[in-house]
Amino acid sequence: MTELLASSDDGLPITALAEGTGPNLLVVHPGGGDATTWDGVTRHLTDDFRVVRIRRRIYVPEADIALPHSMTVEAADIVAVANLLEPPVLLVGHSSGAVAALEAALLTPSTFAGLFLYEPPLPTQELIAGTAGARARAAVDAGDSVEAMRIHMRDIVRMPPIVVDAMFADQHMRAALSAQAAAQIADDEAIDALGVGIDRFATLGTPTTLIEGDLSPAHLRERLADLAKALPNAQTVTLTGQGHIAHLAAPDVLANAIRDMAGQVLHL
Repeated sequence: MTELLASSDDGLPITALAEGTGPNLLVVHPGGGDATTWDGVTRHLTDDFRVVRIRRRIYVPEADIALPHSMTVEAADIVAVANLLEPPVLLVGHSSGAVAALEAALLTPSTFAGLFLYEPPLPTQELIAGTAGARARAAVDAGDSVEAMRIHMRDIVRMPPIVVDAMFADQHMRAALSAQAAAQIADDEAIDALGVGIDRFATLGTPTTLIEGDLSPAHLRERLADLAKALPNAQTVTLTGQGHIAHLAAPDVLANAIRDMAGQVLHL
């Protein structure tokens, strides 16, 4: 594994983890963790691809989070890393990372040969966090990271309460989630700051595969369906028996879906 270094528009160093050989896949990881959360998927791809995982600035442990966080800033960071890579590049984004990926593609469409987007929580017809986001922010500001992440999982992602309770009953899971609370809530706020509506994507003709799990929260699938209607060159793939965390539950399945998309746009 090697580390790539790019310079952001505001002078902050942006790093990415690169491993494997072959055409470039640029991965933008989801919220609530760092680039290593995609280790399992990466292992299934590095024999045939060079997998580059950007370290999103708000999820770098040693970095200070500048508020308000902005998806515009994240999009520019992604483009800065992409400019280090030999084209063609398939841009892969998951959850809030998929939102950032979409904004990057809108910023410089010619940079990317294709987009692979796993359930971007876009505010298509309503905000993603809304009033729950305000309660989560209040919890962060009060120093209650656990409660902030409970609100995020239960009321923003809308996972079943019984699942959320089980997650927080695990001491290691609770510690890992709460450590990311400040970044995660800033991430939610950055998405809501985009405003309701996705008409801006109607001119984005980049070939796009939209991924959903048939067990994912209904609102994520509804948002994905809205996006599929807005994008002029998109197809939707449903992962049977999966939810929003197939990168952990079924990394081989997710890797195969990426491989299929890469075959379409990277001229393999």
